[in-house]
Amino acid sequence: MSSNKEIQRKPDWLKIKLNTNEHYTGLKKMMRENNLHTVCEEARCPNIHECWAERRTATFMILGDTCTRACRFCAVKTGLPTELDWKEPERVADSVHLMNLKHVVVTAVARDDLKDGGAAVFAETVRAIRKKNPFTSIEVLPSDMGGIYENLKMLMDAKPDILNHNIETVERLSPRVRARAKYERSLEFLRRAKELQPTIPTKSSLMVGLGETKEEILATMDDLRANHVDIMTIGQYLQPTKKHLTVEKYYHPDEFKELKEIAMQKGFSHCESGPLVRSSYHADEQVNEAAKQKHSLEDQQLKKA
Repeated sequence: MSSNKEIQRKPDWLKIKLNTNEHYTGLKKMMRENNLHTVCEEARCPNIHECWAERRTATFMILGDTCTRACRFCAVKTGLPTELDWKEPERVADSVHLMNLKHVVVTAVARDDLKDGGAAVFAETVRAIRKKNPFTSIEVLPSDMGGIYENLKMLMDAKPDILNHNIETVERLSPRVRARAKYERSLEFLRRAKELQPTIPTKSSLMVGLGETKEEILATMDDLRANHVDIMTIGQYLQPTKKHLTVEKYYHPDEFKELKEIAMQKGFSHCESGPLVRSSYHADEQVNEAAKQKHSLEDQQLKKA
């Protein structure tokens, strides 16, 4: 284990190339004009310049910018959220159209203050995007919505192309890392999503560097596969502020490569693994694999019918 002093010096492979070209500044301007939030900004994602300036992709964050939870790894502000904005789904759909996105990721702050956990606005956002952008694939990244089955069903009935819900960390560390969320509840959420819509691929993300062991990482992979998760992303935890959990270890790129190989051996259809990988990193590429899997499952169901 490295000392805390050593930990504070980020290795070279975590250096980020800044790019504030016209795509980046234009997208930022459009987000502000439409009163929209992105997890790219709120969570201080290290890939924002690559995604905004080079790939021209973004992850929209709906239901406001204030979360009801205070997870010790996350930079999104915590507090009492504002009222629901029912015009937000249309603004998101319009922005997706203006950006001409092939794939869009929609996430949200946790809204434990709402009985449905925000499911109704989430579902309406999916429908609005699909109506105005019929050729855009849609990935949703919700909280566990309180673990209430009806909330998840409301979202899955809107039929997103990918359901993404993050496990975040290994079981042992989950109580310390994730406020109000529970490891088993996240697994149940992912399993139920697949039960509700068997042809829709599911996805989950794991942060490393919080003190987990390799054995625990592999056990988490097994838990995800046991609950029929198709896609996995693995990335390095980076401390957003001094108030958040400290980094216990910086994983080498070779270690991420090995974890990806293991994940694929365990049966995931796709695994994105690297120091700067985040849940929606290169999601536009993952959707191709997801589409192939969805069509394969649909074909299998037709043959059984």
